[in-house]
Amino acid sequence: MATETITAPALLTGLRGFSNIPPFPNDVSCAPLLKLSFKKLQNGDGEESDRLFEASKQLGFFYLDLRDSLEGDSILEDVDHLFRIGEQLFDLDVEEKQKYDFSGEKSYFGYKGYGKAIIDKEGTLDRNEFYNVSPAVSLQSLQNQKLTLRPPQVSKDDILALSPPLPAPAILAHNRPRFSSYIRSAHSILSLLLARLNQHLHLPPNTLPSLHRLTAPSGDQVRLLKAPRQDPSTAQPALGAHTDFGSLTLLFNRVGGLQVLPPTSSPGQQPEWLFVRPLPGCAIVNLGDALSKFTGGLLRSNIHRVVPAPGEQARLPKFSVVYFSRPEDEVLLKRLGGGDVIPPLGPGELEEAIPSKEWVIRRAMGRRVGGNVEEGWSGTESLGRGK
Repeated sequence: MATETITAPALLTGLRGFSNIPPFPNDVSCAPLLKLSFKKLQNGDGEESDRLFEASKQLGFFYLDLRDSLEGDSILEDVDHLFRIGEQLFDLDVEEKQKYDFSGEKSYFGYKGYGKAIIDKEGTLDRNEFYNVSPAVSLQSLQNQKLTLRPPQVSKDDILALSPPLPAPAILAHNRPRFSSYIRSAHSILSLLLARLNQHLHLPPNTLPSLHRLTAPSGDQVRLLKAPRQDPSTAQPALGAHTDFGSLTLLFNRVGGLQVLPPTSSPGQQPEWLFVRPLPGCAIVNLGDALSKFTGGLLRSNIHRVVPAPGEQARLPKFSVVYFSRPEDEVLLKRLGGGDVIPPLGPGELEEAIPSKEWVIRRAMGRRVGGNVEEGWSGTESLGRGK
């Protein structure tokens, strides 16, 4: 895969969000992510679209440079605000945050506390906290203080009023317009990527985007995440090896710690965990299980994890802002027909066809303490170890 040489200190100078963060060290092994231009993809640049398709097949991770476009600048501004909102959210008392832990109602929305999920099949506890915002946080839920049985992260359906509003802390409810702006921009950006992939897969026009409509109920969500600084003598992964449940993930981070496990180039070769360096002005995009299932494994849902940051960045807590794009609730996760690029099923080969909503709940709840461990690790990890 072609790579691009990146000099971190030069990129960090004067760019939003990175000025007070120690530089990412240059002496650690980093994954060879391609850096794609959102503006070029918007303008229909064929070469950039080819690079998107290759990155989606080979590694399933790439940088998306959002600078120099109106939509890109807009979402970068939203992200700046959401980082500050996340810091205030996680500064709340634990007792207050736990009011919004809805896992007892089999919901993957809302708050997940530190050590409330497992990072491996041995039951090792995680070292992060996050809040999944459903696109439906509203002031009404704050005023009523009535809990509903709807899922509680920041979900698209909640914020965009596609479902009844969810209970939420005041800091989230008061910033509903900011979440709405971020969700609409993130969905638009990822829809463009889906449209470009649709063309390369020779699928009927709009096949992939039509499975991810903004106005249809789905498991889309915003996640605000904090991984506290760890004692170096007892440090362990904050989030264990996994693949993502949905179609595309849009990640913004400023402190390192994300690692990917690229495929090996030859049989018997040991895979090596490689860091993904945060870049100013760029999102990190990765493909999830749904796109792998839709394409019979042609597109790659790659294994990744989160560990303590390297170098001086290890002294800082790690905050992230994420948008997860997932197929609409009733869409069946199975390979798509209508094109000549996706490999067909072989003779006698069978594949599971599971509704998207059921898949997401199975994967998400299986990784909570007390969940079904086998279901939590039933993604496309086997495909992620090499082709």
